[in-house]
Amino acid sequence: MFCNLTPEALQDYDQIGIMMSHARGAKLFTEGDAARNVFIICFGHVKISSTSRDGKTMILKIAGPGDVMGLSAVLANVAHEVTAEAIEPCQVKTVRKQEFIDFLGRHGIASMHAAQSLSGEYLTVFHDAKRLALSGSAAGRLARLLLDWGRSASNGKQEIRFTMALTHEEIANMAGTSRETVTRLLNQFRRDQWIQIKGASLTITKPEQLERLTA
Repeated sequence: MFCNLTPEALQDYDQIGIMMSHARGAKLFTEGDAARNVFIICFGHVKISSTSRDGKTMILKIAGPGDVMGLSAVLANVAHEVTAEAIEPCQVKTVRKQEFIDFLGRHGIASMHAAQSLSGEYLTVFHDAKRLALSGSAAGRLARLLLDWGRSASNGKQEIRFTMALTHEEIANMAGTSRETVTRLLNQFRRDQWIQIKGASLTITKPEQLERLTA
């Protein structure tokens, strides 16, 4: 989020907040908590989820390096509406609420980046809802997830590879299907040689085939 700041703003940004390490499974904040900090991921990935009154949990997003968490709650002055949990060892910059607001007030370009981050959150929710509502098959929804994760992790590189840190149950939650279906489809994609799985590493070898499923 803050890669393209002016030198003055970047120097100021380096002076605020503290860098913290979080182990897999650590919760940075929980749904309903008072929003006292903003969290910027520097390394690792974090699961963003929400729980209904009857105890059902929906995974909304997998946040990665550069993503800002807790921003909407801090700016709206409301409690966190989601839970953020590390799915692998992470390094996260934690900035106190008022310290971050003061930083935005000092640097217009940082405020613009914050607005872009909020817009990105909206688009993520929109595309996820669209994927669940409009994709006619579980295979298509799973294929879209794999493509999105792979392209995000590859950052423009030719090889589309990423670490699959979620369980099949969690992937099923995001794809709107069952754990058994996710396991069956991943095995089918692998047999068809569309993907390769080695441990937690997944490589998409034939993205065009997965794209056809999403059409």
